[in-house]
Amino acid sequence: MKTAIITGVAGFIGSNLADLLIKNNFDVVGIDNLSYGVSEQIPKGVVFHQEDIRDKKIHNLFSEVEYVFHLAAKNSIIDCENDPIETSDINVNGTINVFNAALKKNVKKVIYAESSAVYEGSKNLPSKESDVSPNSVYAKSKMATNRIANKYSQSKGLVTTGLRYFNVYGPKQDYRRTIPPVFSAFIINLLKGKEPTIFGDGSKKRDFIYVDDVNDFHLMCIENSDTNNEVFNIGSGKSYSIKCIYEEIKKILQSDINPIFGKNLDFEAQENLASIDKANSIGWTPTIDLNTGLKRSIDYIKENVI
Repeated sequence: MKTAIITGVAGFIGSNLADLLIKNNFDVVGIDNLSYGVSEQIPKGVVFHQEDIRDKKIHNLFSEVEYVFHLAAKNSIIDCENDPIETSDINVNGTINVFNAALKKNVKKVIYAESSAVYEGSKNLPSKESDVSPNSVYAKSKMATNRIANKYSQSKGLVTTGLRYFNVYGPKQDYRRTIPPVFSAFIINLLKGKEPTIFGDGSKKRDFIYVDDVNDFHLMCIENSDTNNEVFNIGSGKSYSIKCIYEEIKKILQSDINPIFGKNLDFEAQENLASIDKANSIGWTPTIDLNTGLKRSIDYIKENVI
């Protein structure tokens, strides 16, 4: 059996990835300090360790591991703005510790999370991998992980792949954040008969990608050497306004509740949109359309959250 470590295994993307790897006959070791993740989301079959990625004692967990998926991070943009020191400590120093462990234990490859936030200051849409312009503390910390990966690849021989996730949605999406992702926030509030909040006027546009499509690319990172020491945008290549998403969810739920419009979050980009030409060129194409993904997300929340 192949072996993999997932940092941030109790989070949204990490727990979904663990499910997929187990189904594909991987032995999966999970690391999470549960500051953001939820232990109930960790799939059965994962050998779980409640540890912090900044702690050097995690190095021993990397023995005889072939692949590392480094997803753990401080990833709430507003929390990162409020605490830049901890953000840097977790996202930068924690990443260095994970990379050191992988190098020390001769891991074949590290697939690590960057973010579409690195494009937040760019005017180029759709954004190509070269169009980086980070503004927020979170985005700058993720740009630092890119520089670290380049250093480890070029001077130390560690094979890495960086993934710039756009707005990933689907089952197990974290609705407990200071400002929850719009999908889970809208769905949960409407199911409870409450008015959701849209920050700003709803005109901001986002590229949303369903988590199963993301996981298809995770597997490709293992199987396809064309991903080695490269960075890829992982999005749908389509963007929708927040108001449009709200109306679509409202329609599916047959709700007549209107949203509350709150203060605009000025640190957020007005629009993001991925150029996925690079990922397309090696054989990856997203397959889950927005309506299908929304219905799956609603079904999950009805069964497991409400």
